[in-house]
Amino acid sequence: MPDPGFQRVQQALADHLRDPERFPPPANIEPRRLAIYRRLFYNNVLNLLSNGFPVLKSVVGPELWGRLVRDFYRDHDSHTPYFPQFGEEFVRYLAEERTPRAEDWPFMAELAHFERVERTLLNAPNSRRSARTKRASDPLSGVPSLAPQARLLAYEFPVHRIGEDFKPDQPGEDPTYLLAFRAGPKRVRFTVLNALGARLLWRIQEEPCTGEEQIRRTLDDFDLEQDETLYRQGERLLRRFRKLGVLVVSAREAVTAAH
Repeated sequence: MPDPGFQRVQQALADHLRDPERFPPPANIEPRRLAIYRRLFYNNVLNLLSNGFPVLKSVVGPELWGRLVRDFYRDHDSHTPYFPQFGEEFVRYLAEERTPRAEDWPFMAELAHFERVERTLLNAPNSRRSARTKRASDPLSGVPSLAPQARLLAYEFPVHRIGEDFKPDQPGEDPTYLLAFRAGPKRVRFTVLNALGARLLWRIQEEPCTGEEQIRRTLDDFDLEQDETLYRQGERLLRRFRKLGVLVVSAREAVTAAH
């Protein structure tokens, strides 16, 4: 059975390392050693997040970046002990837990999420289907779905344009829709979508049916006439994404049987 006394000392040390201004260290630990531990733990977190979010780091500047990391390290209770997943914890902290400060940029949570997507897709598995699943190559007559290495994204800020020369303090007039997908072993591409294209891919992701039906339903969503020109635009979009590997297409009867 764990020693309660040791556990109290361990907790006291952990509290002190995360927030030395608020929590005193356990008794009988040499101050020099404590200083080494404080630097070691904080620098590990700092280096990990700096490598994972280089754009956000450069945009907010070294002083604010250091405070962001320090606040995260002090205030956030991580749900995972694994360092490779630490970036997701940081995104969650910015989006759900951090109380905005006067010096914060309003786009920080979205920019962090945008940067994290790239890392996630680089580690995503290749698209695979069961041997029993019937394949189809035509995204119109077959049932398209998003490949595991693709993500449909929507942001209030144009995150793909944010950098040291562009730091918006207000959301865009319209949402920013992006398609992110892995284009090689070490490359992720981002494509800007209009509202129609984003809605079409959302339907593909949420409500499986044939590509032909997806286009027609998307046009209905916008109260657009079933215009042949608009239909052809949707057709070209599906064929393009199929060619890029963004879409995996299954035969209609195979999807029906699976459900």
